Amino acid sequence: MTDFRSVEAAEFRLAMRNLASGVAIVATGTESTRRGLTVSSVTSLCMDPPCLLVGVNSSSETHAAVLANGRFGVSLLSRGQEDLALRFAGGAKGIDRFATAPWQQGVLDVPLLEPALGGLECVLHHHQLVGTHGLFIGRIVATHGGNGDPLVNFQGELRALPQA
Repeated sequence: MTDFRSVEAAEFRLAMRNLASGVAIVATGTESTRRGLTVSSVTSLCMDPPCLLVGVNSSSETHAAVLANGRFGVSLLSRGQEDLALRFAGGAKGIDRFATAPWQQGVLDVPLLEPALGGLECVLHHHQLVGTHGLFIGRIVATHGGNGDPLVNFQGELRALPQA
């Protein structure tokens, strides 16, 4: 398999624009040590034990914080939360990202967005570096339901699915 070259990053990015994916905020920490970022790389991994997989750029402060804390929350975003998604994608830094929305600390003491489509609390089960990103496998210990229509990333834009 090493005889094959990898595609260029720009080519890969262009191809992946056509895969619609949910938008979420991964967060960890308490009070002034809260860290979080927007991700569109969250997927269920297995049901026994219930686990999810999330990819986080290894240069981000959230990556280091999740490793240090060993737990994280995933807040699933809905229609109308585009500004919050952009804020956590780079519009603000550190604890300042949390200033414009209500947050609660879950049972694992991780930040969860209060008006989210859903929330999951995870303990870190496994971590693996692959290229520029860390893959976190989180064992889910609590879930939180919500209301709304999902926010998705498609062709480089944040969109809501059409209502049925």
